[in-house]
Amino acid sequence: MTETTLDAPVRPKHATWFRAVAIAEAVSWTGLLIGMLFKYVLSDNEIGVKVFGPIHGTIFVAYVITVAVVRKPLRWSWSTTLLALAASIPPLFTWFFELWAERTNRLTR
Repeated sequence: MTETTLDAPVRPKHATWFRAVAIAEAVSWTGLLIGMLFKYVLSDNEIGVKVFGPIHGTIFVAYVITVAVVRKPLRWSWSTTLLALAASIPPLFTWFFELWAERTNRLTR
């Protein structure tokens, strides 16, 4: 017989999707920042910006749309939603927001 516990948090598919997009946005930001470092500081090579610019732009838009889609299923308040959207602007803050949301149980039901 299997024992079930009701105390275990449930991770809805919306939370899993949000996590994936938030981390992808942070990774694409990192790639773009490295590309900008090479373009403007270390050399005149634009390949990093040409590659990661469109990738980051696409994932950034996907992140904003994802926040709008998951806010109701995850029962986020307007302040949490605005914080998630604000996290998309500074580099890597989507990842920090995801960690905070996980620790404060905003990604579970």
